[in-house]
Parts: sequence; C-alpha cells; structure tokens
Amino acid sequence: MAQNQNPFAEEDVNPFADQPNGKGSKQSAFNGGAFYMPNPGSVAPSPNPVLSPLPSGRADYNRGATVDIPLENGMDLKSKEKELLAKEAELKKREQELRRREDAISRAGIVIEEKNWPPFFPLIHHDIPNEIPVHLQKLQYVAFTTYLGLALCLLWNIVAVTIAWIKGEGVKIWLLAIIYFISGVPGAYVFWYRPLYRAMRTDSALKFGWFFIAYSVHIGFCILAAVAPPIVFEGKSLTGILPAIDVLSGNAIIGILYLVGFGLFVLEVLLSIWVIQQVYMYFRGSGKAAEIKKQAARQTMMAAL
Repeated sequence: MAQNQNPFAEEDVNPFADQPNGKGSKQSAFNGGAFYMPNPGSVAPSPNPVLSPLPSGRADYNRGATVDIPLENGMDLKSKEKELLAKEAELKKREQELRRREDAISRAGIVIEEKNWPPFFPLIHHDIPNEIPVHLQKLQYVAFTTYLGLALCLLWNIVAVTIAWIKGEGVKIWLLAIIYFISGVPGAYVFWYRPLYRAMRTDSALKFGWFFIAYSVHIGFCILAAVAPPIVFEGKSLTGILPAIDVLSGNAIIGILYLVGFGLFVLEVLLSIWVIQQVYMYFRGSGKAAEIKKQAARQTMMAAL
C-alpha cells in the first residue's frame, strides 16, 4: 500500500535547475535567459544550476591591441636638425649680402625703377606720390598731363588722317601720321619727361638742363603741328589749321576732324609753355642755374686737360 505523503510538507526546490518544458512546468524570462518553474514535488532539485549567457551589446574588439607608428631614430633627427640649421645660416648670409648691396646702391644714388604704369600693362616707372617732393608734385602731374596730351594729339592725328586717306588724299600722309606717333610718344618720354622726373626726384642740375633743351624742341614741334605748313610737312599729314581750312571746303567731316586736332595741339602748346615756365622758376629759385654753370665749367676744364 502506498505511503501517504503530506502535501503540505516543505520541499527544497531549485527554480534555476534545467528542466524540460513539459507538463506541469512554467517557463519565465530572466535577464534574457530562460528558467523553469516546476510544480512542487514533480521534479527533483539540481545541485548545480546552469545559467544561459547574457547577450552582449558591445563591439567585439581587442582593447589591448597596439598601433605601430613608425618613429625615426635619433640619428635621423639629428641629421635633419643639422641640415635645417645649415639652411637657416645660409639664408641669413644671403639676406645680409642683399642688404649690403642695397646699402651700396643707395649710397651711390642708384634707384631701382620697377615698371608699374599703366597698371594693366606696365611699361614705365611712375610713382609721383612716393618719389617726388610734395611741393613739386603738382608741377610734375601737369608735366605728365602734357606727355599724355601729346600722345592724344598724335593719336587723333592718325584718326583724322586715316579718314582723309580713305576719302582719297593718298596713303603717304597716313604713313607719316603713323611715324609721328611711333616716334613721338616714346621719344617724348625718353628725351624730356624722364629727365624731368629724375631731375625732380634727385634735384640734379644737369638733368634740368637737358629737360629745358628737349622740352623746347617739344614745344616747337607742337607749334608747327598746330600750323602744319606745307613747306615742312607733306600735305595733310598733320591736323593743323592750314590743312583744316584746305579740306573743310571739300569735305566738312574731315575738316571738322582736322579742326579738333588743331585745337588739341594749341592746348598742348599752352600747357607746355606753362610747365617750362614753372620749372624754370623753380630752377632759378633753387640756385640750380649757378650750379649748372659751375658743373659746365668744371667739365669743360676736365675735357681741356
């Protein structure tokens, strides 16, 4: 006869023991692992419970891994340091040599002229605000205006003569107009504007003397161009008053163009006369006239000896 068991007796049951999911058991979740809740008295307790592993949300990498960074050895660093020091010493030496040459050039009175005008296509050196004394800057600007005025007169002369050539005046006058422009504009800069610029900058009496000679020739040419007598110039190659009167009766348009050219030459003559007067007044007032006489006498004596 079977022994009656007390259903109310305490029973040691391990809920974490592995049990099959059978009848009379309850399954529950605990931190991502499964354990079974058996009914009391149906399953024997397990002495060593086994837990399922927890899922890991971290990346699987080796924290102890090292990154190999190639480093130069001490000898390479020392050699590069010596090389840099040698280059630095060489640069300092070159800088000192350049300063020494600049000082020698400045003591000799030589000025390095960098081409900076016109800005879009530099052809000449021109820096009145920084190189010309303040009390002479206005006069220098007016002199520069006469230089640009001459270029404008000769350019307008080409336009008028070209139209006259098209209307049947002949190609010879057009070729002469081109020659006047090609030789006149660079020649004016070389012979009288640059000497005046340097005379204003260095206060040289000899440069002033050369300017007076060349600028007088410039004024004489402008006067002849404004008149344009046929005994000096070939036909109507210059837009003077006489050619203007001649062509005005035959073609009014060409006559007007020649009259405009005549007015430009007259204005150039008036401005040029004012410039040479002002330069001469400064030349006399600064005592350069006596200085140039002494220099001329000294050079004559040296040439004679």
